[in-house]
Amino acid sequence: MKKLTIIALLTVFSLTGIAQDIFNAGIKAGINSSKLSLNKNDYTAQTINNYLFGAFARINLGRFYIQPEAYYNSKGGEYIDKIDETIVNSFNLNTIDVPALVGFKIIKQEAFNLRIMGGPVFSFETDKSAKGQLTKENIENNFFGWQYGAGIDFLFLTFDARMESHSNSIYNSPDFDTKNGNFVVSLGIKLF
Repeated sequence: MKKLTIIALLTVFSLTGIAQDIFNAGIKAGINSSKLSLNKNDYTAQTINNYLFGAFARINLGRFYIQPEAYYNSKGGEYIDKIDETIVNSFNLNTIDVPALVGFKIIKQEAFNLRIMGGPVFSFETDKSAKGQLTKENIENNFFGWQYGAGIDFLFLTFDARMESHSNSIYNSPDFDTKNGNFVVSLGIKLF
């Protein structure tokens, strides 16, 4: 009976080690820098800095990996009239973002990885506001985009830098066709 218990414990510990090589999960937080692209030349887009936090999972398949995430993201945009620089139009948008990324480990070591990744991101609005000529009724409730970038893993820490571009307009009106682009930097901690 002792031998059976010892064999069972060794099997559980070895499977746990293998599972950690195959699956990781953790939490992440970061900042994003948003900028609007407009269909009008008489406005100047300004960059807005905001934050994000959430969780990620990673399924490791050798050098390739799949990384679904879910995080709360605060983003927005601002632009000013080129003639009357005091007129500021802006919107703030809080979303739940769900990227589904596929990646490749360029450098794959036990304690260090250098990665590239890309994939779709789905955004679902949780709160929105607007000022100036913009109205919050014209801000889309959900939208689709793409993320692509690079990352580094060091021991239990993970650092990502990504670009995000939206395929469809996030603000629709006859006067403005607006797309939002983001640069996202995040730091994560692998919990297992």
